[in-house]
Amino acid sequence: QVQAVESGGGLVQAGGSLRLSCAASGDTICISTMGYYRQAPGKERELVATIVSGGSTYYADSVKGRFTISRDKNKNTVYLQMNNLKPEDTAVYYCKLRCYGSNYWGKGTLVTVSS
Repeated sequence: QVQAVESGGGLVQAGGSLRLSCAASGDTICISTMGYYRQAPGKERELVATIVSGGSTYYADSVKGRFTISRDKNKNTVYLQMNNLKPEDTAVYYCKLRCYGSNYWGKGTLVTVSS
């Protein structure tokens, strides 16, 4: 099993930046994909960005060009750099780790973007 602990959320004005971190622990050697999802009030959870062990990345159209996902394998940590934040980016952001075909979720971190 693996565990994911997110950090880095907070309140920021529109146009600002935040960096989220997700530290993995446990049987981290099995992790194939790390990613971030988000859930805004009253909406379903949606994919934001993912990165696989080989380094390939995927981004939702809504964040392309503004968000960057990266991974430090030595620290078992994935980062989400969020620039030019918009009020519609307000949500709880969840880290997801994929390990041996199972998904492991963090508890989430709140990002609030004020206009």
